[in-house]
Amino acid sequence: MGIQGWQWLIIIALVLLLFGAPKLPALARSMGQSLRIFKTEVRQMKDEGQDKNEDASAEGESEAPVEGKVIDPKNKSTPKRDDA
Repeated sequence: MGIQGWQWLIIIALVLLLFGAPKLPALARSMGQSLRIFKTEVRQMKDEGQDKNEDASAEGESEAPVEGKVIDPKNKSTPKRDDA
């Protein structure tokens, strides 16, 4: 079901007609540079995500527990603020 040999020949011929033979090495070089930049950015994002996860787990242990109040959803009045 994949692309067969004669289909590859047609694709290569179309690329040569559209871009011309002299421009193909420059096109391949720029695509390679773009791919390399993309890979380094993805790697940096993964490293930053891991660093943030490690920092969050270290901070989570030292923080005070969160306190909350349960509000009855049937009660339409607004709750009074403690700091007011």
